[in-house]
Amino acid sequence: MTSLAEPVGGRVRVGVHVEGIVQGVGFRPYVYGLATALRLGGYVGNDVRGVVLEVEGEPAAVTEFVARLPVEAPALAMIERVETRPLTPTGERGFTIAVSDASGPRAVPVSPDAATCADCLRELWNPSDRRHRYPFINCTNCGPRYTIVCDVPYDRPATTMAGFDLCADCAREYYDPADRRFHAQPVCCPACGPALSLVTADGAPIAGEPVATTAALLRDGRIVAIKGLGGYHLAVDATNADAVARLRSRKLREDRPFAVVAADLEAVRSLCSVSAEEARLLASPAAPIVLLRRRGTDRLAPAVAPGNRELGVMLPYTPLHHLLAAELERPFVLTSGNISDEPIAYVDADARERLGKLADAFLTHDRPIHMRVDDSVVRVPAGRPVVLRRSRGYAPRPLTLAWDVPVPVLACGAELKNTVCVAKGRRAVLSHHIGDLENYETFRSFTEAIAHLSHLFDVAPRTVAHDLHPDYLSTKHALELPGVHLVGVQHHHAHIASCLADNGHAGPVIGVAFDGTGFGTDGTVWGGEILVADLERFERVGYLEAVPLPGGAAAIREPWRMAASYLRAAYTEVPADLGVARRHADRWQQVLAVAAAGVNSPLTSSAGRLFDAVSALLGVRDTANYEGQAAIELEQIADEGEHDGYRATLTDTEPFAIAGVELVRAVVEDLRSGVAPPVIAASFHRGVALAIVAACERARTRTGLSVVALSGGVFQNVLLTRLVSEGLDAAGFSVLTHERVPPNDGGISLGQVVVAAARQRAALRERSTSSPGQEPAP
Repeated sequence: MTSLAEPVGGRVRVGVHVEGIVQGVGFRPYVYGLATALRLGGYVGNDVRGVVLEVEGEPAAVTEFVARLPVEAPALAMIERVETRPLTPTGERGFTIAVSDASGPRAVPVSPDAATCADCLRELWNPSDRRHRYPFINCTNCGPRYTIVCDVPYDRPATTMAGFDLCADCAREYYDPADRRFHAQPVCCPACGPALSLVTADGAPIAGEPVATTAALLRDGRIVAIKGLGGYHLAVDATNADAVARLRSRKLREDRPFAVVAADLEAVRSLCSVSAEEARLLASPAAPIVLLRRRGTDRLAPAVAPGNRELGVMLPYTPLHHLLAAELERPFVLTSGNISDEPIAYVDADARERLGKLADAFLTHDRPIHMRVDDSVVRVPAGRPVVLRRSRGYAPRPLTLAWDVPVPVLACGAELKNTVCVAKGRRAVLSHHIGDLENYETFRSFTEAIAHLSHLFDVAPRTVAHDLHPDYLSTKHALELPGVHLVGVQHHHAHIASCLADNGHAGPVIGVAFDGTGFGTDGTVWGGEILVADLERFERVGYLEAVPLPGGAAAIREPWRMAASYLRAAYTEVPADLGVARRHADRWQQVLAVAAAGVNSPLTSSAGRLFDAVSALLGVRDTANYEGQAAIELEQIADEGEHDGYRATLTDTEPFAIAGVELVRAVVEDLRSGVAPPVIAASFHRGVALAIVAACERARTRTGLSVVALSGGVFQNVLLTRLVSEGLDAAGFSVLTHERVPPNDGGISLGQVVVAAARQRAALRERSTSSPGQEPAP
């Protein structure tokens, strides 16, 4: 209960400061409504830290106000802290909304973009409403936020809506505290807001109403570039096989599944099985792409998600998408507007230049996008959502840490699936998904994200955390920054630290970090690691037995090379009768020789490469067209019945090694015996899970630890994660997995932040012990 000062004339006054996501979400009108309902005087306004307010009235009413304030907050609000202080009553009776105070260091979080709310949808479809079928309808409960924000406090002049002057009707709503559009910064209508246009690649207008004509083009098999919240997408009719194939060809995207938009939950259920949790996610304000189990009877073109049991589906999340879905009356592909491996296009002129040869038309508008943001992707294994790509709808929602970050930190993340993270105090802000740092455009997006987040959250980093790999562009960027304290964080330690931060657990734990590649402290390529780790340090206690990576990066693109490498390690004489050897007979011996000589063949303990090898052995995937494809398709074919797992022994050395070659020998023996590949794939998955459980039991015997953290891209595999979790649970372990941040490299930057902060805290403790009273350096 809030401590109140002694009443003066039967009245008390309290000052309140609220921190968190409380700007752009209807918090001031909510406070106004609550205060006036309780007949309190005072004011409410924004400042650079959040919302500041004072209320005055009868003691019981003030006490009730403070108690209800965080409990009944708007749906999009995220309250981190409420501070109160007693004040001297002034006799104020009326309640007002004050002008925002933009002075001082910025510390207010910005809300993520939010899907169209039910109230706005009712108006969208209401013929008598002045915003009937208006593609930019929004209110304080929905619409663009992060993608249009240029500065804080979050007021219209600090957004890309600054160029749209409010008409008289919108102004009345905007300034009416009783209206749900009160201080909704993107508020607009057909008379004063952005407008749609349908044009060719060279900007020439296309006749007809834009949405109806776009739907007609899609029905005719055309590809249309559509400007959304955070950038351009490419759309085609998902039931048109020729159109989907044409999109794949133009986009240079051979196999990676496309996401599909369905008009509503009923339409989604006609395509996929949908659990209650999956339905909640689809209809949530974040409106992510949700990976759902296909029914097998859908009418989609086979090339939408070739060979995949799952389908990435999202509901319309802007008024424009709702209008288009209703007009088209069929599901449509909505994929990032880019050429493969480039970031999503978001600036109009650049989009027409980059997408002009891909799209037959552009459905665009004149509201600028300030920050490009791609769609988020979520999967729900065992009823618990796991974010695989954290972007639109989630970023830049801050993550409240369980520990202090004493000195502001920037973490530059990894090379693949890059995100960056800024942190100070107990708040870490993870960026939107940036992508693979393989070209100039993506690297520019990386530096833009750092600059924008640092500015919005007023973080001037004094410590910069980075991966140990010297050739990562993110590492090179960190090393070039002047006047900062650098902290190198080993890749797999960052994975485990990210999982610890996601769960608010400081460690130590047994960490299982299984992924594709990471720079090891011994100079080899790690990726199948058993660690004992806390936030500050780690020890490698076990690993997947290393084999050569023949041809280096070529082996990642050509999984059959890993099959050759594992066969060479598993047998004195490499079998020549297997299908993978026959399929690549022209280069088979050459690759074996390269592996044997160690020429451009670094040793790797990568679990991802083991999955690649088995995928190639079973004839599932010899050449990968996107990262992780071979392993993903191996999971997809695995038989879902109960099967015994293959066995892999652990060496008696310290650290111990898991004999992955034994799993490969078991695969080969069953393959020669005529066992069906789906059954072999299932036995292999169970064998990997058994090996992980055995490794954790070995680590527990040595350390006494009974908590296991699972992280790394391999744990995007639902089948493996389920088998490992069940096995560890049966063995008496507590298991930590990811939920708020990705287990893949998209979570690395958060792990880097908490490791750097833990080392800061340790240094501060050491300095305070050795030099009491001395001001510590970062």
